[in-house]
Amino acid sequence: MLPRPVHFFRPLPLVLATSWCAFATSSVLAGRPADGASPTPEAVEEIGASELFAKADSSSPPPDAGDSGPTQSVVINLINRLVDRGLLPKEDAVELIRQAERDAERTRSQAEITAGNMTQVAAMAQAAVQAASEAIAAPAGDDAVRVTYIPEVVKAQMREQIKAEMLAEQRTSDWAAPNPVAEWVSRIRIFGDIRGRYENISFPTGNDNTGSFPNFNAINTGAPFDTSGTVFSPQLNVDQGRQRFRLRARLGVDVDLRENFSAGIRIATGESNTPTSTNQSLGVANGAQGGNFSKYAIWLDRGFLKYEVGGQPGKNLAVVAGRFDNPFFSPSEIVWDDDVGFDGAALQAKYQLAKWFTPFINGGAFPVFNTDLNFSSNQPAKFESSDKWLYGGQFGADLKPLPKVNFRVAGAYYHFDGVEGRLSDPYTPLNAQDQGNTDNTRPSFAQKGNTYRALRNIVPNASNNFGTTNQFQYFGLATPFHELVLNGKVDYNGFEPVQISAFGEFAKNLAFKQDGINAIAVNNRGPNTVDIPTGAFAGGDIAWTAGVKVGSAAFQKRWDWLLGLNYRYVESDAVVDGFTDSDFGLGGTNMKGYTVFGSVALSPAVSLSARWMTANEIAGPPLKSDILLIDLSGKF
Repeated sequence: MLPRPVHFFRPLPLVLATSWCAFATSSVLAGRPADGASPTPEAVEEIGASELFAKADSSSPPPDAGDSGPTQSVVINLINRLVDRGLLPKEDAVELIRQAERDAERTRSQAEITAGNMTQVAAMAQAAVQAASEAIAAPAGDDAVRVTYIPEVVKAQMREQIKAEMLAEQRTSDWAAPNPVAEWVSRIRIFGDIRGRYENISFPTGNDNTGSFPNFNAINTGAPFDTSGTVFSPQLNVDQGRQRFRLRARLGVDVDLRENFSAGIRIATGESNTPTSTNQSLGVANGAQGGNFSKYAIWLDRGFLKYEVGGQPGKNLAVVAGRFDNPFFSPSEIVWDDDVGFDGAALQAKYQLAKWFTPFINGGAFPVFNTDLNFSSNQPAKFESSDKWLYGGQFGADLKPLPKVNFRVAGAYYHFDGVEGRLSDPYTPLNAQDQGNTDNTRPSFAQKGNTYRALRNIVPNASNNFGTTNQFQYFGLATPFHELVLNGKVDYNGFEPVQISAFGEFAKNLAFKQDGINAIAVNNRGPNTVDIPTGAFAGGDIAWTAGVKVGSAAFQKRWDWLLGLNYRYVESDAVVDGFTDSDFGLGGTNMKGYTVFGSVALSPAVSLSARWMTANEIAGPPLKSDILLIDLSGKF
């Protein structure tokens, strides 16, 4: 007498259940050979269940798996054992084995096991045993005999055997290990761009070429200039046109560091380490690079770590540190050139309060200059630090008053700490290398336009012929810079895909004091008069620009186009000339004029553009320039 009732059953439920078992397990094994198989007959006999197998046709040999050779998985072994014990008809077993082989082959070509699969192995082994158990418990049919359950001890033994085989396979073939290369690559984005430029510079007649435009950057980045000498200081070119072919190449990588962290690195060309340009003039001999097909330098242009949460158009918070893109909204380049990278740390945040209103804030602290540890290098007793910092904050909002109209407005305050030049303690330099204690207050980079003052308080004595020789001098900015900047932009999309955009920006240097500058300025002065032999100071503290653009907001297909026009008026000391636009008027401040430009897409990633700029000096001797730029750009 059997301990539990025996039922006949229809084979279809078992076929479906066992087929799922074969598919699930073969997805893990991917068709690899197995050494072990199903529970041993001894384990079944221990619980008295072997009596149940007496009703099966034990003389039938196991199926040949469709003449496919050795068994391919534990599931196939399990099917063979079920046939051995008469729990599964041979013809159903053959079909199941073939299905398992097909599933394994498909899995090998489509799936890749990743980290954490050992947990999945255990779960799938459990599922396989459970499926077999449920299948055996299906309603009885006319062509087979089976029990209504599999004892728990047998289930446990089946699970452990399946897991053991999978782990053994992993040790020999490393199939269950994560693919570190695939995982690493999935978190990296590579991008870059290449631009070739033709540049034509022309100077209309009438510019003052009598020595009225000292190149203060050349003086301050080299040996001090002897103002008592009979030679001109380094001078800017104001009368000889030039043609240049220039290259810009940039390559960057963004990396997802998980848990909301990311990092970025970008390298770029550049004939110098100027903050406002990554252009490399082809063929120019500049120091140790360029000319005669010499190779060109590559600079570290960006390198930062970022933490960001939200990541939505209307809700985001980001903190970034290192060297990174401008964190402030700037619709023009009268304050910040597009190429300027910010050193330091910044925070950006925005939160949508209504569908039409999303306020945002940007801010940060940025070291502009850090004093050399050994300053002064030729003095036993060192000078105090002359560090320079920028502290900036901006508040603004994105507004959408109408479905096809978008506004962005913002106000910012940029506090430059320590960028102005300071007069040194009185001393007498014995040679050009004899440093003053305020030498480091001179700009480490400048373009042109800002007002300058002498830095060294040179005491006349016999060594310098009482002030008539050896007047080795550096120059610093004549005013502090605390810039208030207001800007805005509006986009109208009523003629899609054509967008009409208008923008404006206004800047004022709140620290500018004309009376104080007038006594110390060495440039930006008006014509000499009887009352003022050196000419009255003519600089100013205001800058503004306005412009319009019509065309495609972003180039997405061939023949997308964009046209634009703008006018700017930038007085001498409204903004720091070292960070403003480097193309208009050859860079800097104290200029006004127009820019006309147009671009067309040759493909989604390649564009051709042209820009015409005409600039005129505001204060000081006459200086005009006209510049044509033609760019062929590609990005990836």
